[in-house]
Amino acid sequence: QVQLVESGGGLVQAGGSLRLSCVASGIIFRLNPMGWYRQAPGKQRELVASITRGDYTYYADSVKGRFTISRENAKNAVYLHMNSLKPADTAVYYCNAGGISSEYWGQGTQVTVDS
Repeated sequence: QVQLVESGGGLVQAGGSLRLSCVASGIIFRLNPMGWYRQAPGKQRELVASITRGDYTYYADSVKGRFTISRENAKNAVYLHMNSLKPADTAVYYCNAGGISSEYWGQGTQVTVDS
């Protein structure tokens, strides 16, 4: 049974920082590309950042220079370090294993940025 468990969301003031964590089980973690997506109310889910099994990273233009994705294969974990947060970053953040067409998603963690 595959599980992706996110943590680290919360309420933060604009300009602040958060670190999201996602721990995976039931998959061969080191072989999977991992990603963080987000969905704001009334909007489609969008890719925020991803990291391949070879540690190549991708960032959405809206978060470049502010967010950093990393992975720790020994802990089956992927992280999203978020700095200089803006109210526009408010959303539910989801961890994904295997790409957008994959069935492997976490339950989501709420990030709220207060202006």
